[in-house]
Amino acid sequence: MADASVRLDKWLWVARFFKTRAAAAQAIAAGRVEVNGVQAKPARPLAVGDRLRVRKPPYAFLVRVVALSAQRGSAKVAAGLYEEDAAGKASRERLARQLRIAPTPAFEGKGRPTKRDRRELERLRGDDTE
Repeated sequence: MADASVRLDKWLWVARFFKTRAAAAQAIAAGRVEVNGVQAKPARPLAVGDRLRVRKPPYAFLVRVVALSAQRGSAKVAAGLYEEDAAGKASRERLARQLRIAPTPAFEGKGRPTKRDRRELERLRGDDTE
């Protein structure tokens, strides 16, 4: 169903950038969505050709609106509603690769020692009372 204009929060939900319309509205209110370089409100009407910058940390999507729809459909239909900027897609994929390669934070052993650790410390200090 093609419409003359659709609310920004509804379009973001239909295009599957967010799981719920409320989540889309919350991201817009937080300033994570720009329309044609300007922060927008959830009720702003979108038109074909508008350029969006959608930030979903740590990624940023740079897209151009190709079609409007007010009814959420399959992922294949949703992908046809927008066209992603090639440079934005390349930088997002590069960041995803870097995050995949980055070391994950590991447990540093801080906190209360285990019974085994305590016994090892006592042995090193010479506190054996046996």
